[in-house]
Order: sequence, then C-alpha cells, then structure tokens
Amino acid sequence: MLAFAALPLVAQQYDVVLANGRVMDPASNLDAVRFVGIASGKIAAISATPLRGREVVDVKGLVVAPGFIDVHQHRINPENYAFKARDGVTTALEMEVGVSPVPPWYAEREGHSLINFGATVGHIPALMTAMHDSGTFLPHDAAANRVPTAAEHQEALQLLRRGLADGALGIGMGIAYVKETRAQILDIFRLAAETHATIFVHMRNSGPVEPGAIDSLQEVLADAAATGASLHVVHITSTCLAETPVCLQMIAGARKRGMDVTTEAYPYTAGMTDLGSAIFDEGWQNRLGHISYGDLQWAATGERLTAESFARYRKQGGMVAIHGIPEAVARAAMADPTVIVASDGILDEGKGHPRAAGTFSRVLGRYVREQHALPLMTALNKMTAMPAARLGLKDRGRLAVGADADITVFDPAHVTDRATFDSPAQYSEGIPYVLVSGRFVVKEGKLQSVTPGQAIRRH
Repeated sequence: MLAFAALPLVAQQYDVVLANGRVMDPASNLDAVRFVGIASGKIAAISATPLRGREVVDVKGLVVAPGFIDVHQHRINPENYAFKARDGVTTALEMEVGVSPVPPWYAEREGHSLINFGATVGHIPALMTAMHDSGTFLPHDAAANRVPTAAEHQEALQLLRRGLADGALGIGMGIAYVKETRAQILDIFRLAAETHATIFVHMRNSGPVEPGAIDSLQEVLADAAATGASLHVVHITSTCLAETPVCLQMIAGARKRGMDVTTEAYPYTAGMTDLGSAIFDEGWQNRLGHISYGDLQWAATGERLTAESFARYRKQGGMVAIHGIPEAVARAAMADPTVIVASDGILDEGKGHPRAAGTFSRVLGRYVREQHALPLMTALNKMTAMPAARLGLKDRGRLAVGADADITVFDPAHVTDRATFDSPAQYSEGIPYVLVSGRFVVKEGKLQSVTPGQAIRRH
C-alpha cells in the first residue's frame, strides 16, 4: 500500500479582503468584527480571523453592511448612478412608473452601469402607448385627461403581460396620474395575481380631504384582498401626509391577516412631481394637505411659486417640490421597522430633489445617529434585507457566504447627507467604500470608472 505524506494546506487568497470591520447583517443579525473575503464577485468567507487577499483594505472602525437597495428610483442613468453609489446604494430600481417596452430599457444599460438596475413594466407608459399620449415620463394629454376606452385598456393590459414575460420585476402603477376607472384598476390587480407579480402603486388620491389617502389605501387593499395580488404602496408619507399613522395601522392590520402588503418612505418633508401632471388639477391645495403656492418650489431655479408663476410653469411642465409632509410624520415613518427606506429619487442635470442623492445617508446620520429614532441594525434592515425580501432577491441584501458581493462600508460617526433643496446635487459623506459584484465603485470616497452593475430581472 502506498503511503502519502500529509501536505500543508495553503490558505486561500481572495480577490479582496475587507479587514477588521464591524460586519452588520440584518438578515442573520450578525454584528461583530469580522474579515470578509471576496472572490469572483461573491462573498467567499466571513471570518473571525485574518484572511489573505490580493487586495486587503483595513476598515477598522467602519461598518460593513449589505449594499443598500433602492426600490424607488427614477432616471436610471449615469448621472443618477453616481449619486446613488456615493449614498451607498448598490441596486437602484424603477418600480413606480416602470417602463414599457421592457427589453430595450434593459439592453440600453447592460454592461454600462455603475450599479445594479431593474424595472417593473409600467402601467403609465403602457397606457400612454395605448392612448397615444404625447408625454415622455408622465402623461401629458390623452392618458391624463380621459378614461381609456375598452380597447385601449385591453391593449395596455397586453403590454403589461408582455413586460412581465420579458422579465420585468412586477407592475408599476400610477393611479393618480391617469383616469382609469376602479374596475379597470381591478383588472390590473387580477393580472398581477394571475402572474404572481407584485404591484408597486402610487395611489389615487392624497391627503385628508375625502376622497383622500385613506380612501385610496382602502381601494388598493380591497383590490389586493379580492384578487390575491401582492401589493407595495410607494412613498406612504407624501401620499398620506398627516394621515400616515392611520394608513400604517391599516397596512399593519392587513399584514396580520395574511395579506402580502408592504410600503416605503423617504426621510424628507417634501415630495416632488411634475407640475403639469394631474396631481395639480383643480383643488390640489386641499388634496395635498391644505398647502399654498408658496409651499411649491420649482426645481429648475429653486424659487417658491406664486399664483402667477404656478400658472406659467404648469403650462410648460416640470418638476416641483411639494413642502407638505410634517416632520413628525417623516420621523415616525423612518422609526417604523416595517417601512422600507426608498428614495423616489430623480435628478436631471443636477436639478431635482435631495432625496436622489442623500436618502440613505440622511437616515443613518439624522435619524439613527442624531435623533436616535431607530437602532442602526433596524435602519440597515429597512435598506437591505427588507427590500431584498420584497423583490425575492436571495443573493442580495445580505452578508453571507455565497451572496453577491454588493457591500457598503460607512463611518457611523460621520455618515451624513449634504444634498439640499436649493443644491440637491451634493454627494453624501462618510461612505468611503462601495462594492458591486466584488468591484469597488467607490474607493476611498471617490467614484471609480467601472461598470459592474448587473440587470435584476424577475425569474
């Protein structure tokens, strides 16, 4: 019999090692100093003892967390990628408005993205196509002004079905921006249930004046209950305003009774949308929480509006901030452990809302560190594991061996947002390292010229 001498094992060398960091993983509740080894775009080791790597980065004193997942971002393009990455976001998704058709949207971004990307098939763009609306992002004429015919409604449904077959992440709905009837909306919920797709919905009405936010939430909860569709309600605070606590109670009650319903919010006291949209039809002041012209801020110039400038800008259309969310409401939503953090971000040539650049850092800096509104692990759960679970992403939103190496490293003592309503295109601070698929997209606080972002599709 031949005898073989035992050979010494050679310690594995990883592509990248993040050394000495405070590893926080909400999915497993791990919170300890660890060494994270990355190989071939995956997390290959999480060790209490040192690991060898071709590149070892000492992150002592910093938190190593799963990359943040933003389930509500608009303008998925290089300008917005940069601000997302500097805010710790490794995956940004167009889920509210969505896109149609789906394949060319994905094809345009494949191999060209700093961070991961994906989209729903959109109820709004599908209707705009079916009704020959001249708008680009939101309806401008036909879809905004009249109820679709039966034929147009059926064409839009077919476009939604096709988009789901093409890998869209669900159905995006903007009920407030179109004139579809309640029966037509119910048809879309039936389609979602039939295809096991989640609906990401901007509800019909806002604020306290009936029919308002509570009525609108009752509509979508009833449609979900009647059909069995999964439901995600977008930007709960900017829709429900002072009624947010009641609406969160309604969602909690529905969940306790077995319904698959989630919601999200951003940490700001103003929303933003197109001044030319149906949101600002007659009666908007009362619907949006008894606000006035001066509560509207024109994104292009930063000016507060008057009756005269409102009428002038409404004719041309453009983004406007709506200062109407009570601070107590924003804080309560951030503190609520069941509310996902999502930005609803959009920047165009540096103009827009600060949420596009600072949402996640603002939660960590303002609401965790400064106000102690919620524990750090709870905040991270709302940014990582919870959105991953909503989307069915098993390999993202967590730090575990075998998971995708989408990782955000931040300084809990200094992380902060810098974007403001007057100057929204300002990078967050205190996030020195961000990795997507194991590659640094932010390194030592600087953006890298790489494109490791991957398409996120429904399977």
